[in-house]
Amino acid sequence: MPEPFVPPPYPYDRLDRLRPLADGVGDVIDLSIGTPFDPPPAEVIAAFGSSGAERGYPPSIGTAGLRDAASQWMGRRFGIEVVSAHIATCIGTKEFVGTLPQWMRLRAPERDVVLYPAVSYPTYAMGAELARCRAVPVPAAPDGTMDFAAIDPDDVASALLLWVNSPSNPTGALEDLKAAASWGRTHGVPVFSDECYAEFTWSDRPRTILEHGADGVVAVHSLSKRSNLAGARVGFYAGDPDLVQFLAEVRKHVGMMVPGPAQAAGVAALNDDAHVALQRDRYQRRLQAAAAALSAWSGNDIALPDGGFYLWFPVGDAWDFAERLMRAAGTLVSPGDFYGADGAGYVRVAVVRSDDQIAEMAGRLGVGRR
Repeated sequence: MPEPFVPPPYPYDRLDRLRPLADGVGDVIDLSIGTPFDPPPAEVIAAFGSSGAERGYPPSIGTAGLRDAASQWMGRRFGIEVVSAHIATCIGTKEFVGTLPQWMRLRAPERDVVLYPAVSYPTYAMGAELARCRAVPVPAAPDGTMDFAAIDPDDVASALLLWVNSPSNPTGALEDLKAAASWGRTHGVPVFSDECYAEFTWSDRPRTILEHGADGVVAVHSLSKRSNLAGARVGFYAGDPDLVQFLAEVRKHVGMMVPGPAQAAGVAALNDDAHVALQRDRYQRRLQAAAAALSAWSGNDIALPDGGFYLWFPVGDAWDFAERLMRAAGTLVSPGDFYGADGAGYVRVAVVRSDDQIAEMAGRLGVGRR
């Protein structure tokens, strides 16, 4: 008889014991969670209060305006055409990631394996567990991309879906999306590409898996990072028409709807690229400043990521490093074991606080001006 599910501790709750270590140093500078700090554009905020959309139920699939805006943004950003009929909304992308396996298992009940990057966002594995599937991590090859040849053939045969993430949270690595799409099509495994950090791609242009065709693949995007709208919970998924339609219909039955005012704000955000360019400049500046300060203090040579707004670097004992940094600078960072067993020995630093707070951290460490 199956054992009842017991939720594990939420990863970031484990950091609470470190917060008192900042006593006497100053207010905690929280670089542990990728929570946006900077404001969205004024016109986006205005859209929340002027749509009149709070009076009725919003369409679960997304308003025509929001799906059209997503289609047009993908055309501008990636140079591809995705018609709005092949796009649907989600209540932020975390809920999409966390619930996807249970919906996909309705479609393919004979399969129970969710493949995902071995070092990655914890919700890929947790979504599998919540659906009573097997979460099977795929190790990284020497170049940082997923090593598909390392997947056990039995797991390939039972694979319900494959997650890829580019740029990666937490590593910042860029995935070979063409290879991932080809692998999925060869083995009949739907590929879901989490591209929430695509706007913050540093070593290449932003890319989507849909550049390589829509057959068997779905790209997942969010306005949380792109437009500093994490609290609005606006995301969308696009790609294979059959997969998008199936998921949209299932999700409709359980009332998964982005609130109407948030959808109106999403239209305003997707139609404006200027604020994203400004945000890119902010994150590049903060990545450089944080890497310089932490390198000087720790003796580590901390490299800048290929994408995303996280520093990811080896430290040996990650929890010891986190404690020492908290005592020295009142700065909270995430030990790498939050992101899988292969992440142990690393830390992740989210440069999501203001320039002044990054400078304050450097000053507390004695390696920069306050």
